[in-house]
Amino acid sequence: MAQKANILLVDDRDENLTALEAILASLDQNLVRASSGEGALKALLEDDFAVILLDVMMPGMDGFETATHIKQREKTRDVPIIFLTGVGVDRHQVFRGYAARSIDYLTKPFDPWVLRSKVEVFVELFQTKQRLRDQARLLRRQLGEETGSETESLTGRLSHRMAEVSTNLEQLRELIVTADRDPDPRTVEAVRALDRSMGRLSTMVESLHGAE
Repeated sequence: MAQKANILLVDDRDENLTALEAILASLDQNLVRASSGEGALKALLEDDFAVILLDVMMPGMDGFETATHIKQREKTRDVPIIFLTGVGVDRHQVFRGYAARSIDYLTKPFDPWVLRSKVEVFVELFQTKQRLRDQARLLRRQLGEETGSETESLTGRLSHRMAEVSTNLEQLRELIVTADRDPDPRTVEAVRALDRSMGRLSTMVESLHGAE
């Protein structure tokens, strides 16, 4: 079951917020109220949202200014915004809305079915992105586990081979010591070189074990 999406409703009038909640109730998502632009920005700091319904005409920070702040933030710049406004909005205001990178623009009184269908599209898009992120996270974890298993298998084989080489090296040293004649200096130096190489290899394998 998909996780419920957060929908931010921004309007300075309680009756308008109540009306929006009634229209969107059938979507069965989390509806979050904000009565000002400042309140909307605060809510966006606390949660992720699928879409923002933003009233244009609000005292203090209006909808356009609020949208500008939203789009300037790294975390929220891609959150869709639907501007809601009353009749009589001039073309300059409409341009301001799209300049602020809003997604849509509805004039009050708007058709409830149209608003609900638009919001539903953004909710489905948000939930799809969430599922893709979850799947990508799971895939990365699985790949990490597989990589860890491969590393563990590799270090295990290396440790086994090192043990075999160490045994053979020890036997070679014993043969040199117990030989009836003095050992060839070149043979002694070769054994010493093997000892040094084994020491370096042992350090590398220990590092791999520590990375598992």
